[in-house]
Amino acid sequence: MDSLDPGWATALAGARADLVRVSAALAAEPELWLPAPGNVLRAFRQPFDDVRVLLVGQDPYPTVGHPVGLSFAVEPHVRPLPRSLVNIGRELREDVGVVPPEHGDLSAWTAAGVLLLNRVLTVRAGSSGSHRRIGWQAVTDAAVRALAARGGPLVALLWGRDAQTVTPLLGDVPVVAGVHPSPLSASRGFFGSRPFSRVDELLRAQGGEGIDWALR
Repeated sequence: MDSLDPGWATALAGARADLVRVSAALAAEPELWLPAPGNVLRAFRQPFDDVRVLLVGQDPYPTVGHPVGLSFAVEPHVRPLPRSLVNIGRELREDVGVVPPEHGDLSAWTAAGVLLLNRVLTVRAGSSGSHRRIGWQAVTDAAVRALAARGGPLVALLWGRDAQTVTPLLGDVPVVAGVHPSPLSASRGFFGSRPFSRVDELLRAQGGEGIDWALR
């Protein structure tokens, strides 16, 4: 875990054995898995103490060249954008008036204090959900518990059923839970849910500042 932010290295120290088990499972994987090994733990390079929003997704995009280790994000050059990301951009514009750029690089959100964390951190190429049973949840559980213990201002933004499984770990952390933005479900409650402004309201209620949701 040498590449992690020192705060995350401490927070995840108790999950080291789980990381070892997951690493062994990946090493035994005969097929291509994503994202690239250097990006699997990318979310934990963000300073632990700077996280103000925990945005939890499902698992990485299964398309080669898409996943970058941050939930819902892709590299700036990726075209066309994944439909989930297009739907996020639509709601972003409708909710807080931020015009989404043509790219899908969400790293500006990480700089603003948003942790983009998938529930499961790897996937077999072409097979969504294929690594749900190799043990990643123990690691992401540890991350959620550490943030909850650290305290706020902090808000959890949980899109979809997989993300919402962390709710019991959050204690008193305010939660904005909603439908996943995928094209299969976005029209059943994601659109019009105003997640970004709701997160800002909850941060301000804790004495914090809202998030700069602009993507440049």
